[in-house]
Amino acid sequence: MIKVADRLKNVEEYYFSKKLREVSGLIAQGKPIINMGIGSPDLAPADQVMEALVNSLGDEKAHQYQSYQGLPELRKGACSFYQQYFDVSVESNTEVLPLMGSKEGIMHISMAFLNPGDEVLIPNPGYPTYTSVTNLVGALAKYYDLSQDSNWLPDIEALEQTDLSKVKIMWLSYPHMPTGANANARIFEELVDFAKRNDILLVNDNPYSFVLNENRLSLLSVKGAKEVALELNSLSKTFNMAGWRIGFVFGSADHIAAILKVKSNMDSGMFYGLQKGAIKALELSKDWYAELNEVYTRRRALIFQLADKLGCTYDINASGMFVWAKLPEGIHSAEEFIDGVLYDKSIFITPGTIFGSQGEGYIRFSLCVKEEQIQQAIQRFEV
Repeated sequence: MIKVADRLKNVEEYYFSKKLREVSGLIAQGKPIINMGIGSPDLAPADQVMEALVNSLGDEKAHQYQSYQGLPELRKGACSFYQQYFDVSVESNTEVLPLMGSKEGIMHISMAFLNPGDEVLIPNPGYPTYTSVTNLVGALAKYYDLSQDSNWLPDIEALEQTDLSKVKIMWLSYPHMPTGANANARIFEELVDFAKRNDILLVNDNPYSFVLNENRLSLLSVKGAKEVALELNSLSKTFNMAGWRIGFVFGSADHIAAILKVKSNMDSGMFYGLQKGAIKALELSKDWYAELNEVYTRRRALIFQLADKLGCTYDINASGMFVWAKLPEGIHSAEEFIDGVLYDKSIFITPGTIFGSQGEGYIRFSLCVKEEQIQQAIQRFEV
């Protein structure tokens, strides 16, 4: 067998890739598994979005290679969206780049700005991909702990007391994944000042801003943020288009140009029909978000009931499509706990530990589960 590259020594298979094989095995055995682990929207995109995709297939250039920068009307749509909902002004030709999902953007940004040996500030708990991509490009992960006591917000004063001389990028994710905590204008302003003082590129990963969230906030709304910041966003959660793989990165013209150098060598443009559907999604009225959140509100209320059955505590004001719950006192292993629930009750819940050591003692429920299934899960604890 050909020896694999050294870069894979520090990268493990994604947790859900492994765990879902185990879950699939249980299903194959006839177990009635209810999957509350994955944040993959089970609701459909808007009818207008799917119609735009279908209607585009006969267009003259629909099946040709597309621009690396996406259709001009897609970039303009993304900029109008940010102006309308975040009060952020973005230039459509130079300050936004469509992506094949924001996860792709994590890799492109890392390749564009990190050299081997550079350090990256990564939230703990946080999205595991920040770490795996950092390892893949030969940079070094430097974790900053978040805790419930500080509402899962960074302690900038503590960070300033560490050696930041090799830090190049700091990953943020607000509304926070996995906890659902929200940032505020003040902490964003402090983070921009921190980044300027220490010559660090801030990247806010912002895909959950419209799910159960009245506090929609962009890092780029801070004055002068574009000098030191990028923001990722995605259509996956907000518009139920996860499989479409459509996202955006917003930032200064220089930063976007650097990312484009990487992206233009990695793909040959996004399929035309997907772009047409995305344009229509960005034009949807506020009724779309209200109706979406009505569904998630009902589901979350049921998940709270399930968490109560398990003796867990949680923040009723958290945002996003998950419920982050603290395990009862005396339970020391989140992974043992969720395995017990999986094999005893046939319910799969995510252990907080996959998001970092600060996730120990917590579990995460997905809201991408139909109400009837959540009710079934509750009933399994009543017998």
